[in-house]
Amino acid sequence: MFSGSIPALITPFTTGSVDEAAFRRLVDWQIAEGSAALVPCGTTGEAPTLSNDEQHRLFAVTVEAAAGRVPVIAGCGSNDTQTALWHMQEAKALGADAALMVAPYYNRPSQAGLLAHFSYLAEKVDLPIVLYNVPGRTVTDIKPETVAELARRFPDRIIGIKDASGDMTRLTAHRLALGPGFVQLCGNDDMALQYNAGGGVGCISVTANVAPRLCAEFQAASLAGDTARAHELNERLFPLHQALFTDASPGPVKYALTRVCDWLNEEVRLPLVACSTESRRAVDAGLAHAGLI
Repeated sequence: MFSGSIPALITPFTTGSVDEAAFRRLVDWQIAEGSAALVPCGTTGEAPTLSNDEQHRLFAVTVEAAAGRVPVIAGCGSNDTQTALWHMQEAKALGADAALMVAPYYNRPSQAGLLAHFSYLAEKVDLPIVLYNVPGRTVTDIKPETVAELARRFPDRIIGIKDASGDMTRLTAHRLALGPGFVQLCGNDDMALQYNAGGGVGCISVTANVAPRLCAEFQAASLAGDTARAHELNERLFPLHQALFTDASPGPVKYALTRVCDWLNEEVRLPLVACSTESRRAVDAGLAHAGLI
């Protein structure tokens, strides 16, 4: 259902408010540059600092601006099951194609709790779910056996995973349990080459915000089996992948965007702050290495 380069979109702010005009322009640019789908209101979109109204408005704006040209995977996750349900219901009503559902954070549910949480959501809303496993942020880890059980119970609902665990063995575990039709998307730009080689079909990407065409070309080469071209593009992008995490994300990628798009600023919401001088130097070097500045 989903493959290729899928940016986890930043949320532009201007003097504290969501800048809808800039966001629409970002969506248009991403599609023109070859992005295969769009994810609003994920971690890179600073979802934890968005109000519910802002989050739902961004779902609507993304769907409107995309206008059916690419799918929209709305970031709907929460550590409160009822809030996650509300986000999913709004995403469905507003025309999103799927929901990205992070493992509940802070309250640290067991595997049985994760099974109950995601099962409840799958039963309540007719919207495909892409699980999002990022234990470095949530502490909770969606184990392969839990992923497999959910996908077996709800084959038309639990359709894939964004895996940012860093554990490459998960690819084979998921494929053995669920077959190649289960959508496996990398959650770490710097591991996307190896991830696709192991059976992944794309990446939900931070770097694609600022280098959408290069990321789309990399994914196309990788998925087509053009190993030489995929390695060439990966090596061109790799310093930028790393630079974008030299400070708290999305500070570095918002700074990077100001270097290539004169219609965006680097404003973030507290508790995040603008990235450090050292991070800016790394980002500038990564952009230069990629040929973007």
